[in-house]
Amino acid sequence: QVHVAESGGGLVQAGGSLRLSCAASGRTVSTLAMAWFRQAPGKEREFVSRITRNGGITYYADSVKGRFTISRDNAKNVVYLQMNSLKTEDTAVYLCAVRMFDLGNYDYWGQGTQVTVSS
Repeated sequence: QVHVAESGGGLVQAGGSLRLSCAASGRTVSTLAMAWFRQAPGKEREFVSRITRNGGITYYADSVKGRFTISRDNAKNVVYLQMNSLKTEDTAVYLCAVRMFDLGNYDYWGQGTQVTVSS
């Protein structure tokens, strides 16, 4: 069992930055494949970014490429999502997801953290 908890959301002006954190208790993050998704009101949940197990290869949605960076701190057992040059369309609940392998369904999800970008 893995417990997933996000933090770091908030209100920021367009052009600003936020850093989200995802803590996964019960397992070492370097052994997990972890991802960020987001869901805006009235919209489907969409993939934002992910990082693979062990090797830490990263992937990004086109909409955030060049602005967001996913990283992992093995010592703190946390995965981060650094979000720069935020746009109003980035407003959403951001959710962290975890799976045991680099492919397949995500097994564990956090409750989400709200990110609101004002114009």
